[in-house]
Amino acid sequence: MTDTQWTTLCDVIDGKAIAPLPVGFIIDSPWLPNWAGMTIRDYFEDDAKWLEANLKAIREFPDIIFLPGFWSEYGMCTEPSAFGSECTWHDNELPFAEKIIDNVEQVNELNVPDPSKDGLCPKVIDRLKKHKAVINAEGHEIKFAISRGPLNLASFLMGNTEFLMAMYTDPDACKKLLEIITEFTVNWIRHQKETFPSIDGIFILDDIVGFIGEDDFRSYALPYLKTIYGAFDAKIKFFHNDAPGKVCAPFLPEIGINLFNFAFEHSLPEMKDWTGNTVTLLGNIPPRDVLARGNKDDVRESVNNSLNSIDDQTRVILSCGGGMPPEVSTQNIKAFCIETGQSR
Repeated sequence: MTDTQWTTLCDVIDGKAIAPLPVGFIIDSPWLPNWAGMTIRDYFEDDAKWLEANLKAIREFPDIIFLPGFWSEYGMCTEPSAFGSECTWHDNELPFAEKIIDNVEQVNELNVPDPSKDGLCPKVIDRLKKHKAVINAEGHEIKFAISRGPLNLASFLMGNTEFLMAMYTDPDACKKLLEIITEFTVNWIRHQKETFPSIDGIFILDDIVGFIGEDDFRSYALPYLKTIYGAFDAKIKFFHNDAPGKVCAPFLPEIGINLFNFAFEHSLPEMKDWTGNTVTLLGNIPPRDVLARGNKDDVRESVNNSLNSIDDQTRVILSCGGGMPPEVSTQNIKAFCIETGQSR
């Protein structure tokens, strides 16, 4: 992310009126490798390919704020691998982290991993160290510390269904698991910040919060997210949940979150209402059915409808409701930018 883009992002979060509205997209392994002409496996295994793909994106679309920017990641495997999850790799599909907990009693055997040594975490850091000079030479800085969220990680370690059921059958074990995960996540976030002092943002992704009710959110998400977002004093506290977001939305200000990427099923006016118009919203056209599968006219119509849905256009960054999905074309991205006035 460039200094200008970071300043724009901070201005929007501070509630300043920006015209035209900025455009931002979360880009990572579901979209970036194939769009850049390489396999997903090459993107993960070949650091030069990873750099090539990210450079291609920022050069092709210099007016778009790509979030978090030069994301060093291994799909969903980075954090689970630190706990010992085995990862299954494919040539051109996303990898998968196997669960390690078959019964809740195994939670008592878990230790807090060391993010400087365990799993894929050191490789994430090493990749950024290796290419930091090139990233800086392009006018970009590493600005975000990133992690999957506590419920998301718990569901990988235990299994989605098993974890959600255990919230009712073994609540103490679930909370202990979340405490271990939270301690690891805080350490992981701080390790990234200590390694790259330019970091001034925290980015957490957790879709599992969309599958629980308000009481469960208060018990199993709120305290742990507050602890994670308090890992260090960050200017931008960014949260992604493109599962149902109505339950978590009213709690975002209390957690400290000031930038939210949410499901396209929720409208911008609804989300402004649920967050008290205090959180910057990143959205919100359908990512798959419009941005990926639609044509440029579909994209322009959807963007225009989003713009016309809100009278107050402060605290809005135009995007899709989720990360950039596979198979989004250059043509559709450019159509998006033309409709918003962000185009060269």
